[in-house]
Amino acid sequence: QVQLVESGGDLVQAGGSLALSCAASGTIFGIGDAYWYRQAPGKQREMVAVIHSDGSPDYADSMKGRVAISRDDAKKIVYLQMNSLKPEDTAVYYCYAQIQWSIAPNYRYYWGQGTQVTVSS
Repeated sequence: QVQLVESGGDLVQAGGSLALSCAASGTIFGIGDAYWYRQAPGKQREMVAVIHSDGSPDYADSMKGRVAISRDDAKKIVYLQMNSLKPEDTAVYYCYAQIQWSIAPNYRYYWGQGTQVTVSS
């Protein structure tokens, strides 16, 4: 059974930094595209960043220049470095990844349970 577990969420002051991690475990033959999403109270879940299987990243306009997504395929971990945090970045941050679950190229997307990021002003 595949699991994605996020960690690294915390309470920080505005202007601070946080590094989030998403560790994948279970029967995994590979990881395709991997995303970070966030959901603030009363708002829809929105994409923050994606890192494609070739390592190329894309970012939401609201986060460009303040975040960096990376991956370690050997460790099956996806990272999100966030800098210059603002109170409006307060949200639960979720990992969402395309997992190859068999030796044949069969993929399925999985969500993590989320990690809380709170930015105080």
